[in-house]
Amino acid sequence: MDASTRHAHGPAHAHAQGDTHGHDQSHGHAHPHTRDHGHVHDACCAAPPAAAGPPPDARGVRLRIATMDCAAEEAEIRAALGGVAGIRSLGFHLSARTLVIDADAAALAPALAAIRAAGFDPQPLADSATPDAAANCRRELQRLGVALVCAAGAEALAWLGGDALAWRLAGSALAPLAIALAGLGVYRKGLAALRDRRLNINALMTVAVTGAFVIGQWAEAAMVMALYAIAEAIEARAVDRARNAIGSLMQLAPDHAQVRQADGGWLAVAAAEVAVGTIVRIRPGERIPLDGTLATGSTSVDQASVTGESLPIDKIEGDALFAGTINLTGTVELRVTAPASQSTLARIIHAVEQAQGSRAPTQRFVDRFAAVYTPAVFALALGVAIAGPWLAGWSAHDAIYKALVLLVIACPCALVISTPVAIVSGLAAGARRGILIKGGVYLEQARRLKTIAFDKTGTLTAGRPRLMHWAPLTPDAGPDESAKLARVAAALAAHSQHPVSMAIAAGLPASDAALQDFQALAGRGVEATVDGRRVLLGNHRLIEERGLCSPRIEALLREHEAQGRTTSLLAAADGVLALFAVADTLKPGSAQAVAELGAMGVATVMLSGDNPLTAEAVAREAGVRDVRANLLPEEKQAVIDALRQQHGAVAMAGDGINDAPALAQAEIGIAMGGAGTDAAMEAADVVVMNDDLRRVPELMRLSRATHAILVQNIALALAIKAAFLGLAIFDDATMWMAVFADVGASLIVIANGLRLRGAGRAD
Repeated sequence: MDASTRHAHGPAHAHAQGDTHGHDQSHGHAHPHTRDHGHVHDACCAAPPAAAGPPPDARGVRLRIATMDCAAEEAEIRAALGGVAGIRSLGFHLSARTLVIDADAAALAPALAAIRAAGFDPQPLADSATPDAAANCRRELQRLGVALVCAAGAEALAWLGGDALAWRLAGSALAPLAIALAGLGVYRKGLAALRDRRLNINALMTVAVTGAFVIGQWAEAAMVMALYAIAEAIEARAVDRARNAIGSLMQLAPDHAQVRQADGGWLAVAAAEVAVGTIVRIRPGERIPLDGTLATGSTSVDQASVTGESLPIDKIEGDALFAGTINLTGTVELRVTAPASQSTLARIIHAVEQAQGSRAPTQRFVDRFAAVYTPAVFALALGVAIAGPWLAGWSAHDAIYKALVLLVIACPCALVISTPVAIVSGLAAGARRGILIKGGVYLEQARRLKTIAFDKTGTLTAGRPRLMHWAPLTPDAGPDESAKLARVAAALAAHSQHPVSMAIAAGLPASDAALQDFQALAGRGVEATVDGRRVLLGNHRLIEERGLCSPRIEALLREHEAQGRTTSLLAAADGVLALFAVADTLKPGSAQAVAELGAMGVATVMLSGDNPLTAEAVAREAGVRDVRANLLPEEKQAVIDALRQQHGAVAMAGDGINDAPALAQAEIGIAMGGAGTDAAMEAADVVVMNDDLRRVPELMRLSRATHAILVQNIALALAIKAAFLGLAIFDDATMWMAVFADVGASLIVIANGLRLRGAGRAD
């Protein structure tokens, strides 16, 4: 997908990506990816976090499906609903095991029936709450434990009893009991899959266990089913660790807030019920329950959970505070600016959960491969059963047994699960550091970047001018004269809203001088009478127009402009009195980020609408060699296209508003999010929540680590499968070995994928 297509709909494109983002407009059609394996586990030990679930604005009927926790089950449900008319959209939220069906009223009953026919048990969300997840987990483990004991008993009786009828009868009674306890869910979904001619793991296990039972391997069939069920439960727990890697974020915001009452007292109120505009009290050491602005007091706040910043940030009245961050020092009062469901933390969580549903390129490849792999091995097993006696001289019993072992080995779980675990771990690792990646496709693409273009103002620089230098220009100006000039300049600057004037006023001592006949000169400066003297504070053009410029002034102006500074001059009728130089300062970490990218082989370019002298001065300080200045927004877009043709894949880092055309044109748009800027979070593919450019090389390191893990996982899964397929055909591999091979490979790739939670930081 090229960038022009991907961004064809402007800033809202982020919500259209992926396969499981909120409301997909599937209209009931089958999912395009046929990644089919299955899981027998239910909600055991894996109840969703309280904050999880479909987004607050989700329309339709919300269902909880306990056994739906991966894209395989999603694909099965999509296929089951493909023939149901009247469905407008499906919203899958796999980590919470919930589904939102937006459909006509008449379509709901057929939709529920179709889901049940596929082997699932949909429950209305309000009726499916699990108040005691620990108790459910214990009951599930007890059931599987009894199944394993029965299977082991059947194996022991088969081994000890020999041909004794009584022992055989006892074993034949225990084996079906073990299968019933462990495998009824597998049989339900397996039969549904076979009926629909889908060869997923449930179908394979159903055929394999039934076949083993038919040829008299009752005990082994029971043990295989019990081991499979227990292994799937273990795998589910491991997968939940990856999917819920951001689960700690969901628990950060407190459930209750101390709300000011009409009588001045304080009352604990559920955070979800607190209205915008309410005053909330937060004591030292407490987590902030809601987004808002600091109304009373000052404090330091640990914002690591939202922005990834490692150091506390000082906050004064009027500063923004974010839900889930920690108030460190003073008791403060917060004025709520957003409901709990729309806090910055909630939107980060929702964006990451949506991103988990979008398939990365490697994941799409694995999906396609698995769709061919499983039927191919099924055909191989059938060939072994039929041709084995003829080609290899095996008995019919041995040929069928080897074929059944092949079916168990054929389970593509390890292969299929190798990619989403790594992708989700990478997304979560980025989110915890303030790097919000809106899909696995961008996590994978970042490693391919050859060039990153940076906007100047607000990206490389702080975006807030500061007074860098001022000097009196009157002959022999002593301390008293300098103080008087500063007093006059501060009074003039304080009456202007221009950013340059505001920077001058902020950089000088506050003035008590009274102004008379104040006049704003558009595009030039300001003028007024101060202490009986007519003075002006303006730019070079104003000084030229008043005939006050001189070669000396021109030389001073050129000197400061060469350093990227904007100059203003204080003057009276008899000449220029003082010079003030203002500049937008480089952000801390910008130069380090550029240096790290250079060390990684990534070229950096600065795009700016500013004049060449200022742009080049900032670029020099940041270490960027390629500077493009005097650019309009559409011209930045053209530069991005040219850079792509010259170097290859290119990213654009900007503020997400003025740079929207360039962000859209780049393979990856990286927005400086400012800890919750709505426009930036909507417009870009990646949002740096704390505006620290050092997160950009972190993103690339994380992308490279993710790719390495993906390659390792796919290679491990295929190698283990190939080894045991060979053993099954040419040696004496048993069904036990097949189950252990499948589960062992799955657990290995899961553990390897979880390593990404610590990847990406500089060494």
